Amino acid sequence: MNLETGTAAPEFTLINQDGQSVSLSDHLGKNVIVYFYPAASTPGCTIQACDFRDNINSLKATGYVVLGVSPDKQSKLRTFQEKQDLNFDLLSDEDSFVQKAYGAYGAKQMYGKEYMGTIRSTFVVDPAGKISHAFYKVKTAGHVAFLREQLGL
Repeated sequence: MNLETGTAAPEFTLINQDGQSVSLSDHLGKNVIVYFYPAASTPGCTIQACDFRDNINSLKATGYVVLGVSPDKQSKLRTFQEKQDLNFDLLSDEDSFVQKAYGAYGAKQMYGKEYMGTIRSTFVVDPAGKISHAFYKVKTAGHVAFLREQLGL
């Protein structure tokens, strides 16, 4: 099930890299970029995370908060954040509950084998808590430039 523009963003509370609870509603009144990625410290996920890291100040300056969500354990997220000097919250969705709520979990293929996993996806939640943009099966390289173009930033 894909989320549509204008629908309420599914609320969530997840543990971040520091073991603290972070809820989507903590950011009500702000624009929030929620991006889902398959696994910390893998090549594609590192490229994408570092793209957000390198552009976080310009995103914050235009009123955006970034939250990265993956099925990784909190300890792996902490290691990833420290190693890549990431400057935004990474959230642990080990049971994939939030990924499923956003339609960012489903059938994938690699080397001819089908399996279930995280579908690299990005959502922009407006200050009222509604989905303003939903992007499924996004590319890692140049992702922030793509978002900036789509958001008119």
